[in-house]
Amino acid sequence: MRLRLIPDETNIDFFKHARLTFGASVVAMVLSLGIWFAMGLNFGIDFLGGTTIRTESTEPVDVGAYRAALEALDLGDVSITEVFDPTFGPDENVAMIRIQAQDGEESVTPETITAVQDALRTVYPAMQFPSVESVGPKVSGELIQTAILAVLASLAAILVYIWLRFEWQFSVGAVAALVHDIVLTIGLFSLLQIRFDLATIAALLTIVGYSINDTVVIFDRLRENLIKYKTRGLQDVMNLSANETLSRTLMTSGTTLLALLALMVLGGDVIRGFVFAIFWGVIVGTYSSIFVAKNIVLMIGVKRDWSKPDQKSGTQFSNIDA
Repeated sequence: MRLRLIPDETNIDFFKHARLTFGASVVAMVLSLGIWFAMGLNFGIDFLGGTTIRTESTEPVDVGAYRAALEALDLGDVSITEVFDPTFGPDENVAMIRIQAQDGEESVTPETITAVQDALRTVYPAMQFPSVESVGPKVSGELIQTAILAVLASLAAILVYIWLRFEWQFSVGAVAALVHDIVLTIGLFSLLQIRFDLATIAALLTIVGYSINDTVVIFDRLRENLIKYKTRGLQDVMNLSANETLSRTLMTSGTTLLALLALMVLGGDVIRGFVFAIFWGVIVGTYSSIFVAKNIVLMIGVKRDWSKPDQKSGTQFSNIDA
């Protein structure tokens, strides 16, 4: 007996509320951009430069006491946050201390790091420091440029690939859906002020790969059906293609989300931002593959060649291997 998430006779009209779904996507993108520019991103040390010190102790974290111990060092902007994680035991109390890069220095010096650790040990003598990460201002600036170039290069490569594999209308729809996914993810990170670092960039590139894979599956079935159903309208063929691949889409997204949910709950705070970005990206990527990419292609239109004597004799896709 085979499990079927979607019955074979499913015939959902994905374009019934096309104006509403597409309009909601446009509004969500505008809001995300507005939040991004208004609130900014909570950049990690990777992009700001400075030092992150992770503390661990058996005593509860007292942010006020930590800050008071560090005031005498005159380190400038110091951020202290307690780390909450359901996997921590009662004796695991963790905090993250972020220290900005000091003027005239490429990074926080080892002497300064030692002074910070000594000052914090005046609060709890048995405090441990599992990790210390430092990035200089020059390196952080280069990382920002490289991250932007990596995302833009991936979008450009996908645009060319879809153009060659299908038609230019499909490439525009696919890249528009990817931009939608990236903007909404960045907007959510800005709204929730989740730390944005190199791991988040890796998550964005993962989202791009996942989303385009889902879109290509639908487009590939659409191309096959454009050959098979030469006299049916483009919207009807698109709906048919989306319904035929819906079971695969839900199965792939569902199993991926289950794995990501487990990682988000049990994986610890170190990878939580990375996993959350992918989790959100899978949701919006699945949505955009169905409701954004196809709508763009429908609005642009796909030229179907009816110039032959028999209107059932082919389209521009008839000489392309499926």
